Amino acid sequence: MDRKEWIKLASLTGLFIGVYLLPIGSASVEHAVGEGLRLTQWYAREHVILCLLPAFLIAGAIAAFIDKAAVLKYLGPTASKPAAYSVGATSGCILAVCSCTVLPLFAGIYRMGAGIGPAMAFLYAGPAINVLAIILTARVLGVEIGFARAIGAVVFSVFIGLLMAALFERPVRTEAEGPAFTAPDAGDARPLHQLVALFGLMIAVLVFANWAGSPDSAGIWHFMHAHKWMLTVGTAVLLALVLWRWFAFPLLGLALSAGAAAALSAFFPHEPSIAFAGAIVGLCLTMPWAGEQGREWWSQSWGYAKLITPLLIGGVFAAGLLLGTPEGRGLVPPEWVERAVGGNDIGANLGASVVGAFMYFATLTEVPILEGLIGSGMGKGPALALLLAGPALSLPNMLVIRSIIGARKTAAYVTIVIVGSTIAGLLFGSLS
Repeated sequence: MDRKEWIKLASLTGLFIGVYLLPIGSASVEHAVGEGLRLTQWYAREHVILCLLPAFLIAGAIAAFIDKAAVLKYLGPTASKPAAYSVGATSGCILAVCSCTVLPLFAGIYRMGAGIGPAMAFLYAGPAINVLAIILTARVLGVEIGFARAIGAVVFSVFIGLLMAALFERPVRTEAEGPAFTAPDAGDARPLHQLVALFGLMIAVLVFANWAGSPDSAGIWHFMHAHKWMLTVGTAVLLALVLWRWFAFPLLGLALSAGAAAALSAFFPHEPSIAFAGAIVGLCLTMPWAGEQGREWWSQSWGYAKLITPLLIGGVFAAGLLLGTPEGRGLVPPEWVERAVGGNDIGANLGASVVGAFMYFATLTEVPILEGLIGSGMGKGPALALLLAGPALSLPNMLVIRSIIGARKTAAYVTIVIVGSTIAGLLFGSLS
């Protein structure tokens, strides 16, 4: 047998032994299974509809509507490095999504030809550079940690991209070595203003629908949260007009989708996510009637959903099973976690980075969790290490990244994030 078959055999054997020896009658195991299911249900209710479904549509639209030459021009192997990494990091920052929602978008730009460096900068920046999360960190954990998180995340996104490019990106061939790389002709690409309108409105729908609350009872952040669904509906209406006017979507289909969403909103006034899901289903049903690119949009979106959803759901359950939830414990006792991240030495910083890398954090949940850990003796250095590693990585996130870029690149990315977070934590702890 070849190496891959031996790996499969070892994995199946390990799975069988684990299931065979699992102490089903143990109260701690049964409780951990319940926590895994609870986290999975919470993820399905709070993130699949509002985060993943729009992300799948955006990723599918990248493949269907954006010309490959444009991606190669700004993010490809021959692109200017300052421009490529600026685009990768800032576009991820604008999204401000969690470590799972960013995955379909990362897959979209990577498969369209983006270089490994800018693509990885985008992958890290999306969940790590979240403006509201940084503000909340400064308010709850202190301005010092908030500022260090902001600076560290920005620098990290570029550093990770450069290091991944140095390790894995093939050098561009010179004329002496053979034919140089040439980007494909843009052909009949859509006008830029149409693409900006389409993706800007889709991203706005994603951001407004997931707008989190603010620690203040007033101000612009609180106002946006209080009116998030009005903003979402208004943006969705503009998106429908753009799809009808420029992308050949049938007006009747869009109107029926809007009517179905409105009816669901009336029947379930306290569950806006149901109406949101209805609008997305209606849009998907309209895609086959929107010409070749509409059908391609559906095909690409469905392809990302098939690839990513099972891995994410399985990974979220495994994270809950092992590490539990904020309300309950998993198989790994929380005392072990507190002991691993206590103090401010290298062991504590490394422990915080590893725990953060494997634990699943929804957007903003890392702040109250860290508040409790700091109260239990966690140092400022390990706190920063967890903030740099946690939001950007998680067990389900790793499983999906592996399916997109392979095991070697995934292992390198995870290692860079963990080691870099540990070093940053040590430096910050020594200065605090």
